[in-house]
Amino acid sequence: MDNYDVIVAGGGTAGSVAAIAAAREGARVLCFDQFGALGGSSTFALVMPLMRFTIGDRWLARGLNEEIITRLQAASDDGDGIFHNPERLKFVLEDMAIEAGVDLLYHTFLTGAVVEGGTLRAVEVHNKSGRSVLEAAAFVDATGDADLAFLVGSECMSGRPEDGLNQSASLRFAMGGVDWNALAAWLNERGAGAEPPRFGFGYAPGNGKLAWMDDLLAQASADGVLTSDQGGYLQFFSMPGRPGEIYFNCPRILRINGARAEDLTRAQIEGRRGVTALVNFVRRYFGGFEKAYLIAAAPMVGIRESRRIVGEYLFTGDDVMAAAKFSDAAARSNYPIDIHRPDRAGVILKHPPDGDWYEIPYRCMLPIRPDGLLVAGRSISSSFEGQSAMRIIPTVRALGEAAGVAAAWSAREAKPPRLLDTAALRQRWDSLGLLGDV
Repeated sequence: MDNYDVIVAGGGTAGSVAAIAAAREGARVLCFDQFGALGGSSTFALVMPLMRFTIGDRWLARGLNEEIITRLQAASDDGDGIFHNPERLKFVLEDMAIEAGVDLLYHTFLTGAVVEGGTLRAVEVHNKSGRSVLEAAAFVDATGDADLAFLVGSECMSGRPEDGLNQSASLRFAMGGVDWNALAAWLNERGAGAEPPRFGFGYAPGNGKLAWMDDLLAQASADGVLTSDQGGYLQFFSMPGRPGEIYFNCPRILRINGARAEDLTRAQIEGRRGVTALVNFVRRYFGGFEKAYLIAAAPMVGIRESRRIVGEYLFTGDDVMAAAKFSDAAARSNYPIDIHRPDRAGVILKHPPDGDWYEIPYRCMLPIRPDGLLVAGRSISSSFEGQSAMRIIPTVRALGEAAGVAAAWSAREAKPPRLLDTAALRQRWDSLGLLGDV
């Protein structure tokens, strides 16, 4: 049995940052993950760019988020840190973790936990080496689906309130051999606006500026190239430093629960069929794609929302729209409510007040039970609407960093995370630049 100060379950967007932050606070840290590298959705699901996290030139999430961006820029010409190279990010995060002294354990799965006297004491994991029981003074659940919290009996919720359906998922993919200039000219002729090396395109039904897409999709459907479901959402980006490549945030997959293996399997199968259809679609109907080819489909399904804990505070859509502020704020953002409909085409967007931001309290990372556990990332205590706004990479990194610092303090002070001095934590987060400079 191995003993640590902090164990982080999951090395994704929140978990990698939580582990680095805890180790930099002086804790002995282990981070384990099911894959063979860090980054989760931002590496294995090809999720990029970072989405909005500034107001003008003022940042809402500095800290480790800024350091990652800076190190990505310094590492190569692949992207600019915002439009990042997912492969390069694996190297950057791993270097940062090792430099901080984090022990990493890849290809490892959570299988059990030990709770004694209302406190989480150990986790059981399984990998090629067999079964192991790992003890720690504090734990961070950064699995994305609240797997550890659910396993130990924390109350959880999932999906929208009326029917429990989760936001639609995506299986992202990349194409090479695209003529950027020809594609940009083709888009500009149709009023879409594109200027290499950084440009993007996004279509969902009801976009009046892209009404020509409705006709194009109808033609593709009549030609047997694309079904209405497969064409219900189309979004792609270029990546500076990677000429001739285009990254797609689609196809979307409906009625998926990311906390169910059966649903994830169906998402991979349906997703790859959708990728095949979309590759054929853009090659046949879009300028610049005539000689393009498939580079890769993501090995990980892009899950926007699944299981969420019920914590000491429930972050809601009302908090987003009211630009709510909290004395125990662990993260700031101005990203809108962004719901990809679970059962049909379309996206719901609701923006917070212009020029303002909302805050996410530390209490959202504290499940009602057990003690010794923090939850970081998209599975914090939040409503369906609230979660849709806070789930983006910069915000999740900020939450991961806050959780890592708190977990290290919990281990050092031998106090449950809920009993820590939040005013002192807030000062520490501020000193790290975690809450930006607004």
